[in-house]
Amino acid sequence: MRASVMPDGRPAPRALPGFEHVSRYFDPTRQLMTAKILPGELYVTTSDEAVVTVLGSCVSACIWDKTSGVGGMNHFMLPASADQSRIADFANASEAARYGTYAMEHLINSILKNGGRRQSLQIKIVGGGRVLKGATDIGLRNIEFVREFIRNEGLLLVGEHVAGVLPRKVWFQPSTGRALVKELKSTATTTIADREQQYATRIVGDTNKGGDIELF
Repeated sequence: MRASVMPDGRPAPRALPGFEHVSRYFDPTRQLMTAKILPGELYVTTSDEAVVTVLGSCVSACIWDKTSGVGGMNHFMLPASADQSRIADFANASEAARYGTYAMEHLINSILKNGGRRQSLQIKIVGGGRVLKGATDIGLRNIEFVREFIRNEGLLLVGEHVAGVLPRKVWFQPSTGRALVKELKSTATTTIADREQQYATRIVGDTNKGGDIELF
């Protein structure tokens, strides 16, 4: 939904330049415009709106300026490209944002560009479940990567909901820093795992039913 006016008559927040392509809709339950990001996408806002995604082995970082409320969320599949020098040469941002190194830097830089202050940034991380078959635990690699990135950059990690074997749906409101996580039932795991396996294969080759909502 890209309406200029919400159902209650309020003007809908405009997507910031560079994020107009992200799908948005009006959430009648929370009375907020909500951006739905897919693997390889991120979204930053200066308005009172939310960002939502579904994660299996992927990880999302929810980052916001606690003073101004500017913030956003990313969704990445792998920590880094095998050839890190190629990232700057990808045809579009979504290709590069598949990788944690770019997804984290791009998200932080976009927040700072839109008025956030580095010293006021806070971070919550979500995802990294072991939902893909195989010896390599991609979810664990993603968790280890994002924790190390945050430490190396001297940023503040204030919460996390990671690991385990179930996929998750995460909802984040940058203006308040509030994050909600719903663990999805095992019946959803196969679908999400298949999607991520196909997505991971493409990278290398080139449902809300669930548990209780947990606030962190």
